[in-house]
Amino acid sequence: MGEVGDGFIQAMKILDGGRISIAALGLGIATGAYEASLAYSKEREQFGQPISRFQAIGFKLADMATKIEAGSLLTYQAADLKNRGEKVTKESAIAKYYTSEISVQISTDAVQVFGGYGYTKEFPVEKFYRDSKLCTIGEGTSEIQKLVIAREILK
Repeated sequence: MGEVGDGFIQAMKILDGGRISIAALGLGIATGAYEASLAYSKEREQFGQPISRFQAIGFKLADMATKIEAGSLLTYQAADLKNRGEKVTKESAIAKYYTSEISVQISTDAVQVFGGYGYTKEFPVEKFYRDSKLCTIGEGTSEIQKLVIAREILK
C-alpha cells in the first residue's frame, strides 16, 4: 500500500491517472457528437441541398474535428507519459481540462446542427449534450485543473 505518511502523494498519483480517463471519456463524447453531426448534416436537406454544404455547418464541423484531434494528442501524450512511469500531473490536467471543455462545446454545437431535433431523445446528441457536462466536474472541476496547471507551470 505504501509508506506511512505517503497517502496524499499516492492519492494524487491516482488522481493523475483518473484525469486521463476523464479526458478519454470527454473525447469519446465529443467524437460521438461530431460523428452524429457529420452524418446528419449529409442527410438533412434544406433549400434542396444537404445542410453540410452550408458554410456555417461546415465551419462547425471543421472546428469539431480540429478540437477532437488536439484533444486526442493531449490525451495520448499524457497516457504515454503515464505508461512510461513519468510524472503526468501537468499533462493529465491539461488533457482533462481541454477535452472536458471541448466535449461541452462540441455537444452544444451538435445540438445546433440538429436544430430542434437535437434536443429530443430521438437523436443521440441530446445524451451527448447532457453527459458532456459531467466531464467538467469529475476528477476535479475545470477550475481545479487550471489551478493544477498553474501550479505546475509556475514551479
